[in-house]
Amino acid sequence: MLRPERMSKVSVTGSKRVIDDVIEAVHTLNLLDLSDYDGSWEGFEGGRSLESAEETNEQLVTVRALENTLGIEDDDAGQTRIVDREELNAELPELRDRINDLDDQRGELETRIREIDEKIEAVEPFAELGLDLDLLSGYDSLAVLVGEGDRDAVAAELDDEETIQRFEIFSGGNTQAIFAQPAEDHDAASELIADALVGVEFTTLSVPDAEDSPEQYVADLESEKETLEAELGEVEAELETVKAESAGFLLAAEEYLTIEAQKKEAPLSFATTKNAFVAEGWIPTARYDELAATLDDDVDGPVDVDEIERAQFKSNGQAHVEDHGDGGNAGTAADAETAADAEAATDGGEVVADGSGSVTMADDGPPVVQGNPSASKPFQVLIEAFSRPKYSEFDPTVLVFLTFPAMFGFMIGDVGYGALYMLIGYVLYTRFDSSGFKSLGGVALWAGGFTAIFGVLYDEVFGLHPFAQPMPEYLGLGFLTLHKGLKPYYAEWALAWFFVSILVGVLHLNMGYILSFIEDYNLHGLKEAVLESGSWLLMLNGVWAFILSDLFRAQKPDFMFTVFNEGSDAAVALGFNGFGETVGIVGGVAFLVGSVLLGLGEPMEIPEVLNPLVNALSYTRLAAVLLAKAGTAFAVNLIVFGAYFNGGNFHFIFTGSELSQLQAEGADIMFAGLTTSGTTGLIAGALVLLVGHTVVLALGVTSAGLQAVRLEYVEFFGKFYEGGGRQYTPFGYKRTHTTTDESSS
Repeated sequence: MLRPERMSKVSVTGSKRVIDDVIEAVHTLNLLDLSDYDGSWEGFEGGRSLESAEETNEQLVTVRALENTLGIEDDDAGQTRIVDREELNAELPELRDRINDLDDQRGELETRIREIDEKIEAVEPFAELGLDLDLLSGYDSLAVLVGEGDRDAVAAELDDEETIQRFEIFSGGNTQAIFAQPAEDHDAASELIADALVGVEFTTLSVPDAEDSPEQYVADLESEKETLEAELGEVEAELETVKAESAGFLLAAEEYLTIEAQKKEAPLSFATTKNAFVAEGWIPTARYDELAATLDDDVDGPVDVDEIERAQFKSNGQAHVEDHGDGGNAGTAADAETAADAEAATDGGEVVADGSGSVTMADDGPPVVQGNPSASKPFQVLIEAFSRPKYSEFDPTVLVFLTFPAMFGFMIGDVGYGALYMLIGYVLYTRFDSSGFKSLGGVALWAGGFTAIFGVLYDEVFGLHPFAQPMPEYLGLGFLTLHKGLKPYYAEWALAWFFVSILVGVLHLNMGYILSFIEDYNLHGLKEAVLESGSWLLMLNGVWAFILSDLFRAQKPDFMFTVFNEGSDAAVALGFNGFGETVGIVGGVAFLVGSVLLGLGEPMEIPEVLNPLVNALSYTRLAAVLLAKAGTAFAVNLIVFGAYFNGGNFHFIFTGSELSQLQAEGADIMFAGLTTSGTTGLIAGALVLLVGHTVVLALGVTSAGLQAVRLEYVEFFGKFYEGGGRQYTPFGYKRTHTTTDESSS
């Protein structure tokens, strides 16, 4: 639970004549996380892909390209089916040619339609001129140029041009058609006009090659476009038909080819000789016997399985493993008849080849399989957002499961918001296939549940107190009635929550330091554990024992000694008036001893001796968010309903008649409220109520959620957790579109 599943490194050694059977059996198990051979063994070389691997990869690329062309998604698959090589080779080429031909037709039609759109867009400026398009070109003695620019500026520039004898300008909006007769000894070309307009802002337009008016030209283009769009529709309809007919086959073919490619490329991770191979990888220790039994049953030939390492839960930056206890021989890699000239053996974790040995063929370290209970599994998404735990570390998922929802619920504490968070979580968990969304949904469900539980204790529904008595009293739990401290009559509760937040922080930090102590003890022994982690435990508990004691009480905040004592200043009468002076002295001594131990173990960390104080104070953000959220919800309700003071507390006003009565009685009105001012006020109030509480709901995620995550990541994880573990990726495939069982197809 706090540790990942125990992992073992195994070696599979055998003759090359059974390599196909071994790969098939291991792939079907979907169990072995293969290690890549690093080339360190004398007499061994890296393996090569099996026969036809290149053809398989080419077919896989083809299938994925066809799926992309047709826009096929996983949801388009039908029933699972059996796919074999003969069927694939028979159907795929014909289907490929058909789809590619249709796709080429579609591409050509889309290109032609795009070109027509460009022509229509290009002719729009000419429509304003009122001239047929054939009048804008084809002259021997006139230069013609059409473009966009200012008519007066163009005319002024042409007037001064000696190469032009005379000219005429036809205008339509910002479009100008210039007809110019050149002076003697000058050609009638459009460049004549363009050269004359160098100093003017003028954009030249190409004249469409047509004889009709612009309107008729556009009409002809539109007609041609409609014809092409109809043809395109037919092609796309045929592609949709092909998609419906072939989606199941293509998805199954992709899965089949993916599996085949995995199998054929598996030897790339192996160490091989002429006649033998050695494959290594990691499996959960509990399933070693399953692997050995499967290979023994499914492979008819010389193959041997040996557990060569069993990883311990220790780390010092390197892989720490222990040899499998039996210390037995792995045996030969090939039998005498087929591999007399090549022998690979493992003995006590060593592979021997030509007289030289290496411990394992790759120093890759064990992958991580998080073994958490189902209730806490959704919280792995929060752990992985930080970093996957190392194999040697404690997995904090369960601890986050126990603390994050409680902190979130404490800060929001409202039945209405809790119900909405649970609804959001339910939608995410049930409506999405993505494991990430499902995990977030699970987190939201738990966080919403605790929010609702605290909401019952706080007696709040969307910031209101809807019943005559607090909800805990209806449940027979009146002694558990809590208050957020927003009302003046219960103001001491706000101070109490700051105090409680600090105590929660001390407990949370203690948990982190204890886990750090255990890890240091397992790795380095008692001395190092005391110096590296025990010192922080002493300082943390010592400084807070001192702060909460009667020593120098006059210099300490009074609320720490009153909110849980007796009397009018107490939130809850627990009789706590601070620890005695003896406890304070012991705490001070413990803090000093911890500082000395820290200096002996890590002298560079001496300037950080006050971290236990600062870290615990950081948890006061729990109370701060609690009050901020409660204040925001109160502000929304105050604007909508209005409120008045009575008996040291505020009370909301819900109707206009109630407001009138209160005014007649001379009540202290804080705000009249929108809903008490007629129909318009009711509409405005409903809008403010909806928008306001939606904002508060969102702030619950961005404030309470992020602050709780920050406390987990920074304050808690920082004491014992680094992350950086490797994901367990077993050699195999979980089929979704194919099956090997004929009765399932």
